Amino acid sequence: MPHYIQLKAFGMLAEKIGSESLELVNPGSSEFLRQQLLEQFPKLKSLTFRMALDRKIIQADTDISQGQEIALLPPFSGG
Repeated sequence: MPHYIQLKAFGMLAEKIGSESLELVNPGSSEFLRQQLLEQFPKLKSLTFRMALDRKIIQADTDISQGQEIALLPPFSGG
């Protein structure tokens, strides 16, 4: 039985994938997830985005465990 993760998308990323949340089969790592998303949603290729794992922004390829939540975050700036 496959393991699933919850994916949440914000802003223009949600618009490009057509939903604010998805349940996906766990690809095992953030890099495999990024590749999977770019293949499944080609419109994402033109955008820069970051990923957060359980509300913590990840900088490098990170293992994903069953039931974890991944967020796709559009570019943002602050002051």
